[in-house]
Parts: sequence; structure tokens; C-alpha cells
Amino acid sequence: MRRLSPVALATLLSAASLQAAAAHHSFAMYDGSKVITLKGTVKTFQWSNPHALLWVMTGPDPGQVAQLWSIELSTSPGNLTRMGWSKRSLKPGDRVVVDFNPLRDGQHGGALKAVTLVDSGEVLTTVTNGPAKP
Repeated sequence: MRRLSPVALATLLSAASLQAAAAHHSFAMYDGSKVITLKGTVKTFQWSNPHALLWVMTGPDPGQVAQLWSIELSTSPGNLTRMGWSKRSLKPGDRVVVDFNPLRDGQHGGALKAVTLVDSGEVLTTVTNGPAKP
């Protein structure tokens, strides 16, 4: 078996790092210039890598059709834990108000800015200097 030269090994590791970085998606699909606020109920809080997801059901208010929204958090569960979140921070049935940057294509989704638990008034964000509690 042949050993790789230091240069070949460094090239191989650099290529692997670039491939891993390319696999991580950007948030360009969200419109950072707009913030939408919606009221609803947590359907699911998906604590998974690379980003946690919040599924919120809105409506039905009079004249409104119930809609399911997918809201992506901007970081991983590991980072969320360091910010004070846990996989139990949001539970199915929790009434919430969610502020998010919407998808550019108009679909029902976005990138989380903040979520407020209606019953407790607790505000959760993914900003390191903002309020975040389990």
C-alpha cells in the first residue's frame, strides 16, 4: 500500500472540507428584508441536524383556511442547546406567535427570527445575545 505525500494529503483534506462546506445550504431562499408574524399551534418541533425545524398550524380563524408552515431555525441542535434551548422547548399543542423571514417563492415556510409562547410569554430566538430558555 502506498502512502500519500504531505502535499497530496493536504490537497485531499482541503477537497473534503470544501465538499462538506458546499453540502451546507445557504439561507438565500429566505427573504431577509421581510418579516412575517403568524399565530398558530406547534404541530411538531423537529430537533435534528443540520437545523431544527418548527412546524406550525395556523387557523382556522373565521374565513381562514388552516395552513401548515415549516419554519427553519438557523443553527444546529448543539448550538441551540448552548443558547438555552432543548428538544422540549416547543411541544405539540403549544400556542405560539412566530416571527420569520418568508421563503422567496411564496411557499408556507421561512427562517425563524423569534417564537413567543403565548401562555407563558417566553420568547425564544436563535440569536446568541437574545433571550432563550428551555
